[in-house]
Amino acid sequence: MEQELITMTQKELARYEVIKRLIKKEINGTEAAKQLDLSVRQIKNIKAKVKRHGAKGIVHSNRGKPSNRAISKETTEKIKRIIKEKYYDFGPTFASEKLEENHQIKVGKEKLRQLMTDWGLWKPKPRKKNKEYRAWRLRKEQSGEMIQFDGCYYPWLEGRDGRNELCLLSSIDDATGKITHLRFVQDEAVIPVFAFWKQYLEKQGKPMSIYLDKFSTYKVNTKTLADDPNILTQFEKVMEEMGIRIIHAHSPQAKGRIERLNITLQDRLVKEMRLANISTLEQANRFVEKFIPQFNARFSVVAQKKGNLHQPLTQFVKENLDKIFSVKNTRIVNNDFTVKFKDQWFQLGPSQPCLILRKDKVQIEERIDGRLLISLRDKYLDYEVLPERPRKIKMEVVALAKTKPLWRPPADHPWRRSFLRAKIKVEEGVKE
Repeated sequence: MEQELITMTQKELARYEVIKRLIKKEINGTEAAKQLDLSVRQIKNIKAKVKRHGAKGIVHSNRGKPSNRAISKETTEKIKRIIKEKYYDFGPTFASEKLEENHQIKVGKEKLRQLMTDWGLWKPKPRKKNKEYRAWRLRKEQSGEMIQFDGCYYPWLEGRDGRNELCLLSSIDDATGKITHLRFVQDEAVIPVFAFWKQYLEKQGKPMSIYLDKFSTYKVNTKTLADDPNILTQFEKVMEEMGIRIIHAHSPQAKGRIERLNITLQDRLVKEMRLANISTLEQANRFVEKFIPQFNARFSVVAQKKGNLHQPLTQFVKENLDKIFSVKNTRIVNNDFTVKFKDQWFQLGPSQPCLILRKDKVQIEERIDGRLLISLRDKYLDYEVLPERPRKIKMEVVALAKTKPLWRPPADHPWRRSFLRAKIKVEEGVKE
């Protein structure tokens, strides 16, 4: 008679020895339960199995049998075909979500990880050899207390728009990990950043602080000026006017949450837009409006304290957002009442809402929508763009006002005497 070979682990062998002692009544059920760290009821069940089946009763009855949840060969082949056709560069977690969402095939991410590894579509990440310890900074307690902000250049549309790269401006709430706003732009210049934050404030309100890097749009980095608190960028001036605190990170790791978000979006958002056939910047900006709620529902966390520290905008701020989020520069009015700005010449009109004198300092506002406005003492001036640099001519107009001056002072008027005396002295000096 052939003997049946039973394979047992060391743990099962040790359990069998205890149960044999229990059957021999060398110990009772309570003592056996303590030794095996099981309940008395479990000990009774194992004892009954050993009495019926011998040592085989210790081994789990499902060992060697196929799992009831095993995926059929047909389903595995179907998954392999779909993954290779549509999700060949997806990670196992993301691919698992898309299989359930788009194809009604439910498969665990770890099982799919094993399959994709076997198919050569996924390479497991090696364990980190660097043992250096890094601690995460604790999250802020409430939503709106700190917003992390960054711009990321990447081929977001994978060349479908004819460009190599676009810049994605993104912000994330430090307390909850929720994406608060996303916007695709051409570059991380002042005007696109202003457009981003204008939209943000209109939707969310004012956060207490913004945590960002030291890119030139956000901080003056010239060595001689960097430490001067009075030298601010256009962005810093606007945020100071809005009462929002700016915090500059000294390293990418310091603002790790927004950096990690960029990595996640480079994986997920790029593939989502590919599946949706997004091919223009405008389509991408409309697409992210739907993407944000889905992303937040999956990856956000609950803040330590309830409440939202975003402050609603006052009516005055709402009415002046276009003015607040504009690039402001100062220029001097020339003798012929022209103003030069960015190699363009502007002629101030003869009728103005306030008195304008030569050498007055006017403020030029570059609006987000491309408009250019010139103001003096909070009054917007009338002007026209000159096609070329004006010729130098002697101006008879003393100043610009609401109405043209009708009276001209005579040659011997006291107002002219100081100029006449100066002219006579110069002429006498030349004769001598």
